[in-house]
Amino acid sequence: MSSFADLGVRKEFIKALKELNIKTPTEIQKETIPVLLENETDFIGLAQTGTGKTAAYGLPVLHQINPDNSEIQALILAPTRELVQQIQKQLFKFTKYCDSKIFAEGVYGGEKIDKQIKRLQRTTHIVVATPGRLLDFIERGEIDIKNIKTLVLDEADEMLSMGFKQDLNKILKYTTGKRFTWLFSATMPEEIQRIVKTYMSPKAVKIEVNKNSLVNANITHQFITTSLKEKKNVLTGVLDHFNEQRGIIFCRTKAGAKNLTQILRDEGFAVDVLEGDMQQKERDKVMRAFKNESLKVLVSTDVSARGIDVNNLAFVIHHQLPEQLEYYTHRSGRTARAGKTGRSIALILPNELQRVHEIQKALGIQFKELSV
Repeated sequence: MSSFADLGVRKEFIKALKELNIKTPTEIQKETIPVLLENETDFIGLAQTGTGKTAAYGLPVLHQINPDNSEIQALILAPTRELVQQIQKQLFKFTKYCDSKIFAEGVYGGEKIDKQIKRLQRTTHIVVATPGRLLDFIERGEIDIKNIKTLVLDEADEMLSMGFKQDLNKILKYTTGKRFTWLFSATMPEEIQRIVKTYMSPKAVKIEVNKNSLVNANITHQFITTSLKEKKNVLTGVLDHFNEQRGIIFCRTKAGAKNLTQILRDEGFAVDVLEGDMQQKERDKVMRAFKNESLKVLVSTDVSARGIDVNNLAFVIHHQLPEQLEYYTHRSGRTARAGKTGRSIALILPNELQRVHEIQKALGIQFKELSV
């Protein structure tokens, strides 16, 4: 067993990690931290969400910061506002025992621009940002990323699938100095390979964690065969079974998600919806309720669930199977985080059995059939 000290992490960070109850490095941390601490290199890390990536790149980034230099030295890009806030919070917690303050600021949509500009006028060593808002800041001349040493692309595949491709390309062009790029992604679609080819060194170190399992091994995959007429009863039965534990139900469409939420509310479940038309304030309110557990069940569309990171979710239910394979990975990956176990349950109609077999084969997982 290696400890964080064995990996080369400095004492003051280890002390902060202990306090956060992070004592043994996860696989991605073991593989990544020594490489990034000891070498100046471009880096590609293939890993699922929830495997401890933030500390895997966050600790090496913090080691590199020179607190006496007030320039922005590192830039971390992530797909959603929630993820940006979470990364920023973690970096702040990791630095609790550092002698000289290291400052990280978040730049994201849904908050007044002036507020963020003001914060950036103070010393800022690390910027954590969503691509759209960051580009806005660069083009207004409010932020200068020319001299950054390190650029981290977190959940790169999610950033592309959310339509940030052009923004990313523009941002990468702005950082043409001597920067090193560390890219983390769960999958390697062509678009990502293109970014790697265009902006990264052919000598980039590449690390893959749990290569054979695209999907977290702590998740049990199950399906229930039902009919359209019976689906509601089956679903309420499953929710009753999870009695007071938290989980997310996925629908394919916004209308479907709203509709299902209403049906479940009428049945007396503590449930709310996340969908694309919501104002950020509303979304934050729902997420707060879900995190503090006054809300037990979230109904969500695929796009709206991006970047949700809540530990201790007991289950994910697929009200319909997703059309895209990687959505199954993203959906089921919301449960069984941080070493916990979880269940992913799909409600399917008899004619969708073929799809279950396809998903099994493509992702290398086993589904068990549940009878109600």
